[in-house]
Amino acid sequence: MDLTQIARLLAVLGIVLLITAGVFYLFSRSGVPFGKMPGDIQIIRENFSCTIPLVSSLLASVILTLLINLLISVLKK
Repeated sequence: MDLTQIARLLAVLGIVLLITAGVFYLFSRSGVPFGKMPGDIQIIRENFSCTIPLVSSLLASVILTLLINLLISVLKK
């Protein structure tokens, strides 16, 4: 791997991170209860709390997959 490929990879990762941060920011501003959606498991006891965000993780995975595939298709042109 030469330096231009490494630079291109880092640029793509940076763009993906910026887009992901923007999507999560928009979710928080729009009132989407990310982490507290129906289907997320939340266990609360006296001295213990545990949250398992199943649906939120699936939603994040789908969004990131779509964004990455879109970005890859744009970069291949």
